[in-house]
Amino acid sequence: MITVNNLGKEYNQRIVLDIEKLEINQGEIFGLVGNNGAGKTTFFRLLLDLIRANRGNIESDGHIISQSELWKDYTSSYLDESFLIGFLTPMEYFYFIGETYGFSKIDTDNKLLAYKNFLTGEIFGEKRKYIRDFSKGNKQKIGIVSSLITDPKVLVLDEPFDGLDPTSQIVLKRLLVKLNEQAGTTILISSHDLNHVTEICPRIVLLEKGKVLRDISNNPNTLAELEQYFAPEKVVE
Repeated sequence: MITVNNLGKEYNQRIVLDIEKLEINQGEIFGLVGNNGAGKTTFFRLLLDLIRANRGNIESDGHIISQSELWKDYTSSYLDESFLIGFLTPMEYFYFIGETYGFSKIDTDNKLLAYKNFLTGEIFGEKRKYIRDFSKGNKQKIGIVSSLITDPKVLVLDEPFDGLDPTSQIVLKRLLVKLNEQAGTTILISSHDLNHVTEICPRIVLLEKGKVLRDISNNPNTLAELEQYFAPEKVVE
């Protein structure tokens, strides 16, 4: 489904991503973990053609992402607030996204019903309050739902649980697993929260300084393995 070939990215002669080979299979829920600066967001931005690599490429379903537009028809994403349009209301934004994918307002309304519990009454149906005036957590919900209503074949989410309350985190995990099971959507998630990743991702890749250090098939010992890796050697009291 997604193939990474000799991918490299540098900023000011500093290597921030260096992945020789990586394959993500169709229908996987793929987790990406690593400390700040590990290259997680850089990888996602290359995957979405938001930045260009210094060498190598990424293929999506046979299409080289930097040379084709075809992958955009089946790929959806939410990385951060820069994806939102602050001067629109949530409903205006959802309709805008829906229209981009050829949906009528009625189509978009029907698709939003599946996410009513996740959006809650503060967002669902809101036609007066602008996105810029919502809390960080509610902006996160708006962005995530805008990526879900497009019925993507590939879904890319950077830190999707950040800013969400515990109830919303649980609902989101259930939504993602359901989407994967029912539609076969390939889902790529990065997160600093190891618990969330190990709970829903059968496969987890650990990035460190732009390189793949471990490619893990999730098992009952995975959380402890990752916690041991990230734990400081010496705790200062």
